[in-house]
Order: sequence, then C-alpha cells, then structure tokens
Amino acid sequence: MKTNFIINLVVILLLVSSLQFTLAFETQQEPSPPGIPQPSPEPEPIRTPDPDPVPEPFPKDTESDKIQRLIDENDKLKEQNINLKGQISTIKNEKLLHEIIESLKEITMEQVRVIMDLVNKFKDILFEKIFFPIINL
Repeated sequence: MKTNFIINLVVILLLVSSLQFTLAFETQQEPSPPGIPQPSPEPEPIRTPDPDPVPEPFPKDTESDKIQRLIDENDKLKEQNINLKGQISTIKNEKLLHEIIESLKEITMEQVRVIMDLVNKFKDILFEKIFFPIINL
C-alpha cells in the first residue's frame, strides 16, 4: 500500500512537471504574422428590372368620354371637400360648446359656494339674534 502511494505520488509529480514544461514551451512561442488576404472579386452590380409599360388610364374611350369621366371625378372630390369642411366646422362648434359648458359649470359651482356661505351666515344670525334671546328668557 505504501509502495502504491509512493508510485502514484511520483507519477503525479512527473505529470505535473511535464505539464509545466509543455505550458512553458507553448508560451515562449512567438505568433506568426497573419497572411496577406487575397483581394475578393468585385461583385456584379444588381440590375434594375425593366419597368412595365404604363397602361393607358382610359382605354378605348373617346376624348369626350375621358373629359366627362374627369369632370365627374372632380365633382365627387368637390363634394367630399365640402363634406369635410362641414365636419371640421361641426367639430370646432362642438369644441367651443364644450368649453362654454365647462366655464358655465365653474360659474355655477362658484355660485353654489356663495349661496352655501350665505346660508351658513344666515343660520348663524338666526340662532344668535333670534333663538338665543328666546332661550335665555
């Protein structure tokens, strides 16, 4: 048993010392300079696809039909514009009305506060000037 222990200890010491020698040898090596890179070939340019021909907007129509169609489309756009202007004015009026309502709410709340203050003062006067002397009698 002692001999096995001594042999194992000697083997471990030899392994550690050889490992230290190997590590020391690897650290002493100088790195080689990097190789010169080869130039890469130029990529081929990406070609744009040929555009499709633009179709005629109104095929097989006469000039008067084209003009009439454009006039109708223009009238529709004018009507939409008028409707949108009406909606904008309605929204502005609603916003103004909302602001007026909010200011009236504030005024009403202030009036309620003043009335409550007057009621409290009246209550104090009523109890001090009328009911208090009657109770003291």
